[in-house]
Amino acid sequence: QVQPVESGGGLVQPGGSLRLSCAHSGFTWPNYAIGWFRQAPGKEREGVSCVYSTDGSTWYADSVKGRFTISRDDAKNTVYLDMNSLKPEDTAVYYCATEEPGLCPMEPDYWGQGTQVTVSS
Repeated sequence: QVQPVESGGGLVQPGGSLRLSCAHSGFTWPNYAIGWFRQAPGKEREGVSCVYSTDGSTWYADSVKGRFTISRDDAKNTVYLDMNSLKPEDTAVYYCATEEPGLCPMEPDYWGQGTQVTVSS
């Protein structure tokens, strides 16, 4: 199975934190990219964050810089998105995506089904 699977979404108050997890099946290319997109109600899907395999470099959308952190646990085939200081405008369905070969920012080959994040009081 090559489709990644997201988990960890839920309801959180403004200013709160949440960790999203993305389980994947591993990669065959040494140069791959894996990361996160989101789609808010009535808006287009946008890239949020990405990590590149070769050197571990990361990319973040301007709207989340300083608040979100992407990380990897290769032994567990898992990528995380730690979201801090959450705002109502962060409310969206969050998707994990992979690209191989790939670079950040991404043009994904595979998408997860998404996990809902709702930031509200």
